[in-house]
Amino acid sequence: MTAKIDVVKLEKEKEHQIIVGIGNFSIKMVDDIFRAVLDAVPDVKVGVAMNEAVPKLTRFNGNDDALGRLAAENCRKIGAGHVFVVVMEKAYPINVLNELKKLSGVCSIYVATANDCEMIVAETKLGRAVLGAVDGTTANRIETDKELEERRALVKKLGYLLG
Repeated sequence: MTAKIDVVKLEKEKEHQIIVGIGNFSIKMVDDIFRAVLDAVPDVKVGVAMNEAVPKLTRFNGNDDALGRLAAENCRKIGAGHVFVVVMEKAYPINVLNELKKLSGVCSIYVATANDCEMIVAETKLGRAVLGAVDGTTANRIETDKELEERRALVKKLGYLLG
């Protein structure tokens, strides 16, 4: 038995945040994920899509048609059953991840990012599966003391206190 490995580049605009995960019970979960994102950040603009193994389609929901269709197209390109994609504006993944993880149908999250992102997908005779995500570029150095100070100042400015 063999598997073909494929790289799927997620399409997004610079201002978009993307979350990709895997869940169960697609017919219900696409709406549950949408509601969970709205509960976490009421003024978020969001599109949610999820692949259903049977009848082999991508379901989607959202409060912004363009984001809903973008989430659906990215999800369809990944092609793996039960994978979901969230594309949002006016919120960060850190604002919604805990709400998503609480959903009984969410199995795991592969990636949550604003970076350019590629999904590594394997394909067998049965179907497709996500092996992982490439989230942004490769680090090539360790931050300097000045960069450390700048990072901590930005985190504080965003309202997150260091423990």
